[in-house]
Amino acid sequence: MSTETNTGNEKVSCLIIGSGPAGYTAAIYAARANMKPLLYQGIQPGGQLTITTEVENYPGYPEGIQGPEMMLDFEKQAARMGTDIRYGLATKVDFSGHPLKVQIDEEKWIEADSVIISTGASAKWLGIPSEQKLNGHGVSACAVCDGFFFKGKDVAIVGAGDTAAEEALYLSKLCNNVHMIVRRHEMRASKVMQDRVLKTSNIIIHWNAETDEVLGDKKVEGVRLLNNQTGEKCEIEVSAFFVAIGHQPNSDIFKGVLDMDEAGYIKTIPGTSKTNIAGVFASGDVQDKIYRQAVTAAGSGCMAALDAERYLGEAGLH
Repeated sequence: MSTETNTGNEKVSCLIIGSGPAGYTAAIYAARANMKPLLYQGIQPGGQLTITTEVENYPGYPEGIQGPEMMLDFEKQAARMGTDIRYGLATKVDFSGHPLKVQIDEEKWIEADSVIISTGASAKWLGIPSEQKLNGHGVSACAVCDGFFFKGKDVAIVGAGDTAAEEALYLSKLCNNVHMIVRRHEMRASKVMQDRVLKTSNIIIHWNAETDEVLGDKKVEGVRLLNNQTGEKCEIEVSAFFVAIGHQPNSDIFKGVLDMDEAGYIKTIPGTSKTNIAGVFASGDVQDKIYRQAVTAAGSGCMAALDAERYLGEAGLH
């Protein structure tokens, strides 16, 4: 339940920003602890899972489940526990004093005793139309999530960093051949990761190569590569196309306010969800660049709610 302050702003005990597995799990725990959370869903209600088709690796769904359906289950559970769920985007913050202030949709300010940030991260894409058209139909930004569906098939992966190398190695254990598309004549990955990739017989590296087009009408059937030195094009038959050129944490509005790493991921005190500002907690992919799984995001959302409850209790606010 929220109240109105003498400034005309709405005042809540716990404000949650974002609505993926981390945000909704934080909401479930916060609501059960009688913190009366208010959750704003952000620009993509349900987060990255809403653009994922089949989810087979989340515990409790023995037959698997569609990503959007799973996020609706999360939302319903958070609502049933008493979370006030609203559509809106956090556009600005003022964490200079208490209560903490967050602006929604560039107009309304919410004052909160605690804030849980669960804004997630967005996969970086190449920006070609066929990539978006076939997203969820063989195009994926998560080999660990979707590689299993292409067991014994030929697949392609684009990227040259540690993540791309790790995902190529993961795919090599499941798939027949893994075509790795590298834009330059060398990889950016660490030496040890490069050595592993080069020693794996079914990873075929295409150097100086760029993706000209992902081929297929209803599903991925191949990829057309452009050699950026010779200008020659070639086509490879593949059943899946994985993009591993990095993720962008959705943390822009916290820049200069919260401690972040060089990539923009919010830093938390190890083993907790605490940021450098008292009462502000971060969970999910906005602070996790290593695991980036729905189940780890949900776990960190639970941590954030428990940390927030403890903080409110110690501060005499709950």
